[in-house]
Amino acid sequence: MDLSISIILVFMIVGAIYSIHAKDLLSAVITCGIVGYGLVICFLLLKAPDLAIVQIVVETINLIIMVAVVLDSSREERYARPDSKGFVSATAVFVMMAVLLYFFYASASPLDKLGTSTLRMAGPYIEGAAAKTGSANLVTGVVFDFRGYDTMGEAVVLVTAVLGVLTILRLKGKK
Repeated sequence: MDLSISIILVFMIVGAIYSIHAKDLLSAVITCGIVGYGLVICFLLLKAPDLAIVQIVVETINLIIMVAVVLDSSREERYARPDSKGFVSATAVFVMMAVLLYFFYASASPLDKLGTSTLRMAGPYIEGAAAKTGSANLVTGVVFDFRGYDTMGEAVVLVTAVLGVLTILRLKGKK
């Protein structure tokens, strides 16, 4: 697993460096998405699927918004004929995507199948949770008392992403 995370981190660093040196803004935005989706794979390798879900939602919304903004605000340019560098960079992008998809599959396959459960962490929560939290609903007691800060952080991230989308859509509607 350490080797897999190291390889993903290298791809994330390469994507970040390429996005800094990209010649056009759209390429920079798309390669910056490599960093976010690489982080999703790292979260899955570290057995944190809840963080991976939040990260993939935020990264997808961010990428869609940034691509829309770049395409909407870019000035018209004359297109040159593609040269051999375009083919090489497209090939590099497809190779990086294939490697990232392989690591995504490799990191998601050891997770429990949907609908099955393991009780390695649930036991201490279930035993005496109603008495410790004072809540009649066990799920609510665990979410708000035992995992309060984690839940608050996830809610803040999702609300911030939604507010960003609404702000951009509102600004576009005023034009």
